[in-house]
Amino acid sequence: MGHPWVRRCLSVAVAVGVVGCAGQPDAPVATARPDAPSASVKPLPAVALPAGQVGRASWYGEAHHGRRTASGDVFDMYQLTAAHRTLPLGSRARVTNLTNGRSVDVRVNDRGPVIPDRIIDLSYAAARALGAIPAGIVRVRVVRLE
Repeated sequence: MGHPWVRRCLSVAVAVGVVGCAGQPDAPVATARPDAPSASVKPLPAVALPAGQVGRASWYGEAHHGRRTASGDVFDMYQLTAAHRTLPLGSRARVTNLTNGRSVDVRVNDRGPVIPDRIIDLSYAAARALGAIPAGIVRVRVVRLE
């Protein structure tokens, strides 16, 4: 279980299994009779719990302060914002520093990071809230809140 995708697949499998076992307790149990016509059964869609995305985060600040972001906002390094490749612009996410357990809620207002091994770029304020300023790059979990 050393690869992140193996852990993620197992997390989703467990989540789907738990959701699948949480049926309605008072629902009648359907039994098939040999003489009954076959009914079409529609399977319920699988619901994945928000396990989040785990990876490396970096932060950006003064060099980008005052520039336009992908959302059209002016980047303010003192606001709790972030850049993410796929989360919808304007959505909110909780970012947790896996080293010290600190969390911060950010609004996604930009696209990035441009460095392939990173999953999110945080504003200076968000990185400071996580205690990530001295290290520069920290291991985090990102969970979409909306």
